[in-house]
Amino acid sequence: MKQETLNFFDKVYEVAKLIPYGRVTSYGTIAKYLGAAKSARMVGYAMNGSTGKDVPAHRVVNRKGLLTGKHHFDGTNLMQQLLESEGVIVVDNQIQNFDSVFWDPAKDLLTK
Repeated sequence: MKQETLNFFDKVYEVAKLIPYGRVTSYGTIAKYLGAAKSARMVGYAMNGSTGKDVPAHRVVNRKGLLTGKHHFDGTNLMQQLLESEGVIVVDNQIQNFDSVFWDPAKDLLTK
């Protein structure tokens, strides 16, 4: 893998580590925050490779609030279980009240 890709993945991990407990964000939102708006899929690849890196990958979902990355977690419902343990409501792989639990690093981190 090229060095640029690894650096991008590291940046993705740093943003993902900032997602507050009980909140979620999307692949595309992280990509946009990092100045790579068309790289949502690369953010997904980074999340897939985040095992063992202390990254809360369960808090990153698609732009509609679907748990599209759930098959990369051990166990059939681990992603949902992790989110629910943080108070996020999930029904049929869909986060409920998505707008109220959505976290945008561009808005949150600029105000600090």
